[in-house]
Parts: sequence; C-alpha cells; structure tokens
Amino acid sequence: MNGNRWELVDTFFDKYELVDHHIKSYNDFVNNRIQNIIDITEPITLEQGEYSLRTGKVEIQEPFTKEADGSKSWIYPTEARLRNLTYSAHMSLELALDHGEEEATFEKIDIGELPLMLKSDICHLSGLDKDELIAKGEDPQDPGGYFIVNGSERAVVTMEEIAPNKIILERLGEVADRRAKAIVTSIKSGFRARISLEYRKPRKSGVFLRISFPYVPREIPLVILLRALGLSTDEEIISAISDNFDFRMVIADDIQVSEPSLKLDSKEMEGLSKTEKEEYLQRAAIKYIGNRVATGMTEEYRIKRAEDVIDRYLLPHMGIEDSKRENKAIYLAEMCEMLLQVIFEKREPHDKDHYTNKRLRVSGDLMEDLFRVAFTSLTRDMVYQLERSISRRKEPSIRQAVRADVLTENIKHAIATGNWVGGRAGVSQLLDRTSYMGTLSHLRRVVSPLSRSQPHFEARDLHPTQFGKICPNETPEGPNCGLVKNLALMCKISEGSNPQKIETVIREMGILE
Repeated sequence: MNGNRWELVDTFFDKYELVDHHIKSYNDFVNNRIQNIIDITEPITLEQGEYSLRTGKVEIQEPFTKEADGSKSWIYPTEARLRNLTYSAHMSLELALDHGEEEATFEKIDIGELPLMLKSDICHLSGLDKDELIAKGEDPQDPGGYFIVNGSERAVVTMEEIAPNKIILERLGEVADRRAKAIVTSIKSGFRARISLEYRKPRKSGVFLRISFPYVPREIPLVILLRALGLSTDEEIISAISDNFDFRMVIADDIQVSEPSLKLDSKEMEGLSKTEKEEYLQRAAIKYIGNRVATGMTEEYRIKRAEDVIDRYLLPHMGIEDSKRENKAIYLAEMCEMLLQVIFEKREPHDKDHYTNKRLRVSGDLMEDLFRVAFTSLTRDMVYQLERSISRRKEPSIRQAVRADVLTENIKHAIATGNWVGGRAGVSQLLDRTSYMGTLSHLRRVVSPLSRSQPHFEARDLHPTQFGKICPNETPEGPNCGLVKNLALMCKISEGSNPQKIETVIREMGILE
C-alpha cells in the first residue's frame, strides 16, 4: 500500500510541478489578461482639440538588456542576480491618435517593462533540459515561480480571501438577539464593492432591513432601494422577496415605516394612472438616495448622481448599465429572503471558514490588479503630456507622450517592496533560501488577510474542509499561527472559468430561458 502511494505521488509530479499554480496563472496573465485590461479600458479623449487615443495589440518580447553603449543582449536570470538587474520583458503597444473623424494608423510604441516569472512561457529557461540549465548557470532542481527585481529574488505569496460575488450569511450575537447580516463582495474589473444587508430590531419605531453600499453615506432602508431599482409598488416588493407570511409582515412593516421618508404627495398621486404612479414612486426613491449622495445640489443633479451610484457601485459584477437594475432588484430580494430565513431559524448562517467560501488569489490574479492600476497611471500621464503639447501649440506626438518608466516603476516598486494596490503589505517577499525545503515551502505559502493582533480563534483552527488542500502541520508558531498556511503536497489550484461559456451551456441545456 505504501509503495503504491509513492507511485501515485511520483506520477502526479511527472505531470505537475510544485509551483504550477503560480506559473500557469502568470502565463494566463501574460497571454490573455494584459490584452483584456487594455481592451476594456474606456476610450481616452483629450479635453483640448478633437483628439482621441486608440489602443491595439500588446506585444511582449523575451527578456533582453540595454548596455551602456546602446547595444542589446539577451539576459538570463543568473546575470540579473549578479548584476543587480531586473529580469523583465519589454512591452510594446499599438497606439493611434485620431483627430476628429480621421483614423490615424497604429504606431508600435514601447510602454515599459514587465518583471518576468522564472520558468514561465516567455522566460529563457522555459523548456530547457538539465544540461542546458547547468550551462546557463541555473540549478536544475530550482522550481522557478518567482521574480528577480534589482538582483533580489521575490516570491509573490498566495492570498486567501472570502469568495467574491457570493452571498455570505452571518449571525450577529446569539439566536435570541435576532440580528444577522448578509454580505456580498462584488468585483468588476478590479473594483471591489462590499454590499451589506443587515436585519436588526429598531429601538423604537424604525426599519428592520437596512443596506449599505459604496458612495452612499450611512445605511438606507432596503425597501427604498428596491423601489429605486424598479420594484416601485408595495405588492411588487413583497411578492419579489417571499411567499412566507412572517417574512411578508416584516417587509410590510418596513414599507409602512419608511414611506414618510419618501415625502409622497397624496394629492399629486390621486389622478395618476398605474404606470404614472409606479414612475412617481420610483422617482421619489431615487430622490431619497440623491439627497444622501449629493446633499445641497440641484434636484436634477441629485437624481443623475443617485442613478450613477446605483448603476456603478451597487453589485457591479451584474453589470453597470441601467438595464441591469431589475436583475439587481431580484438579486437583493433573494438576498433578503435568505437573511430572513436565518432570523426565523429556517436556515443556518454560512461558515466563513468553510473552504467553499474561500478563494485563493495566486500570482496572475495579483499581477492583474497591479498592471491595471499601472496602466491607468500610464494612460493618465499620456493624456497629460499630449494636452501639454497641444496647449503649447505643438503637433501632438504619441511617441514623445509615452514615458515608459511610469508603468515600469509602478510594477517594479510594488514587487520590490511588497506594498500592493489596495493598501496590502507583504504580498511579495524575499524568497527564503535558507534551505531547499524552505524555498519550496515559501512558494506554496497561503496568507490570510486577517489581523495578526486579534485572536480569530475559528480562523486559526484546522477546518475539516481543508483536508487534502492545506497542510495540517506546517504553520508558524506565534501570532501568525493558523493565518499563514501551506498548500498540501498534492493540492492543485483550478483556474477560473469564463462565466459566459457556463451561461451558454446552461441555456443550451434548457435550464435558463
């Protein structure tokens, strides 16, 4: 039996590497995600003149270095270590500056350098055999999966987080307290919006269900938000949430209590048709939100700002078009029913430590966040340089406007210091070379974002769902205990799937109309 077990392990590692999760994720980032980030960037228009910037294909070249005399030569990791250089690939992007209706031709322009992961597809070491690696000054046993920045070896550690775009139900206090919360972290193109729906008994006469989301100060009643999203009448709101009598009574109470906040004019509503009444109620709810997000502004601006906040910052993963409001209302109604089921003890709250409710973000995901912010900085700088040229009455030139060091320094600085976008620290670390086992351990490390100074007893515990995924023995002593973990030996992280493909399959099966 023991022999068979090791045979299985050997067979597994004939196919997969110990750092496959980092290398495959980085390859996907280089081959697909960089181009996607550039493609979905909003069209760049210049305020001065009728100029607009168009972007095309990105090209990433194999790593080379420019010498002092201007010559170029291939660079290998050993040389980068010895000469304190960054092992990076040069990126060029097709850019065109259109004037009015005229479409200019694309120019291929160098936009900066991208630090390269060792043993990834574009690395010089990829596909080399043992003798070739020794000839290049490399250890054949070295797994790769790390970066070389300014001569230092830097590993990007896997980050653990609560699953995004998924409703997590949480009970606050004891069952008798009748308090619970439903949270969803909605992510769209790197923007994270945390939507929190809470049920709590009001001290006096007040609303039970309150929701909070970005750019809206304080909590607002859920029923008002549902009205603003298109479920304008009382009947629509109640029937969308649940068929359960107890749940309906809670919603009916909320509607009754929150109605005075909308400042409805009963005389004005008397002569309206059913459709006009629905529009009037929806507009009143949007005005209520507008008073929160743009206090003291004109009514027209308040309404426009409220609609913009609802579309952009409420459940952005469902879409940011105004046509998605009805879908968002249905999603929130489902979320509300799940929360009420927890309150009335018809459903258990979610276990946040269950590994179904966790996601691991590997190097490709983390580099994607970094590149998105760095590319935005580059485009802003390009626009500034072009507008400065136009204001000086010079002919604008894209080649002169692109400062390649803007993108390069942004990415290099983050990997060199470990200070990532979103205020996270310690994402990249100096690779542990104390021993070979220490290096392998470091490249398979998983870090939780929870504070080290808090007890977090349950988060530190070994959860049954970690079996086969997380090593039960390898975790540090002291404040990091249970928050810094390591992948199990035969753990393989699956890559994400395209949601559009899954939706197409479901539709073909006839489950969705």
